[in-house]
Amino acid sequence: MGLALLLGLFALGVLIGLPVAFCLGVAAVITVAYEGLPLVIAVQRLVSGISMFSLLAIPFFIFAGELMFHGGIAGHLVRFASSLVGRVRGGLGVVNVFSSMLFGGISGSAVADVSALGSILIPVMKEKGYSDDYAVNVTVTSSIAGIMIPPSHNMILFAVAAGGGISISKLFLAGVVPGVIMCVCLALAAYVVAVRRGYKSEPFPGMRNLFIHAVVALPGLFTAVIIVGGVLSGIFTVTESGAFGAIYAAVVTLIGYRTLTYEKFKTAVIRSVRTTAMVMILVACASLYAYMLTFYRVPSQMIDFMMGISENPIAILLMINLMLIVLGMIMDMAALILICTPIFLPVVMAIGMDPIQFGMVLMMNLGLGLCTPPVGACLFVGCAIGKVRMEKTVKTIWPFYAAILAALLLTTFVPAVSLTLPNLWQ
Repeated sequence: MGLALLLGLFALGVLIGLPVAFCLGVAAVITVAYEGLPLVIAVQRLVSGISMFSLLAIPFFIFAGELMFHGGIAGHLVRFASSLVGRVRGGLGVVNVFSSMLFGGISGSAVADVSALGSILIPVMKEKGYSDDYAVNVTVTSSIAGIMIPPSHNMILFAVAAGGGISISKLFLAGVVPGVIMCVCLALAAYVVAVRRGYKSEPFPGMRNLFIHAVVALPGLFTAVIIVGGVLSGIFTVTESGAFGAIYAAVVTLIGYRTLTYEKFKTAVIRSVRTTAMVMILVACASLYAYMLTFYRVPSQMIDFMMGISENPIAILLMINLMLIVLGMIMDMAALILICTPIFLPVVMAIGMDPIQFGMVLMMNLGLGLCTPPVGACLFVGCAIGKVRMEKTVKTIWPFYAAILAALLLTTFVPAVSLTLPNLWQ
């Protein structure tokens, strides 16, 4: 009865439109009271959920991404990517994908990727004769690169939800190859669709312009080098690297590019504070909710349930992927990371999957959810920028979904895809 109350109250809250954090917190507190447990336990779990030192890196990553977004770094990356791959058939589609890969590695946010690059590329693609649905489809699906390619604050959330025993440095490394494979698959999908629709390529600007655009884009790209390289080299902790990355982003956009005005800086600060507050409230409430799930032995029951259906690891992983994709369609990504990790991580570990590999599978699944209706944040933003109805976009987005699913299956069933770089770094 207690478990039914815990799950039922959460589902009811989501259905009536309460913020997910409040749904988690209210359902958990009422269940604690129902079980007769001291309410001080609820307070302790809420506080302990946000008392981890590694969480301090999140506001710095968010702030660095906002500075890059409002400082106009996306435009320099687009010009570099256009010079590099624009001559391919349907070149702007491929440019869109590789721009997302570059910018995603700096901002670490899929929604920021759609907002920054979509505002630049979608209007240009429409002017060049690309259909509005194609422009939105490429922009939205390629934005997941911001989740996979480091640095990504979602990977920090996964490490926290997994109990803090997973190295964030290894998670960063593990996301590189799956992220690049996914972008290559999306670029191929963009190329195939462009050929079928008869879109033209962009003229090659020449080696001189390519070199100039690369040099201009380099200071912005170096942000990711500072953050990730500082962590991997042991010079910085994850939190320190985030702080230095934010400082460097401010210096590059303010002094280097001279595009960061006071108003843009103020907007970046306000948006960063708002996003950080939302994330921390969510982490606190999810920590209490996860405690109650453990109290009712949900992880062990989930293992027994799936093993009862099939003991074949392939079947179990397919079931988990399907569940995550469906959940990603109806819930926020950060909340799902915090809820699903303590439930599914013991299941995959029981069949021999490495926790780091599962982290990449989880990220890609939930990233796909950001591009799917009815709650796909990236899809909403992309459609708003492109001024196209979501129904029209969804009808033609399937080749890009297929590209992401191909990368997801490789990441799920080929451990070397996500584990080779972390293992080499040991």
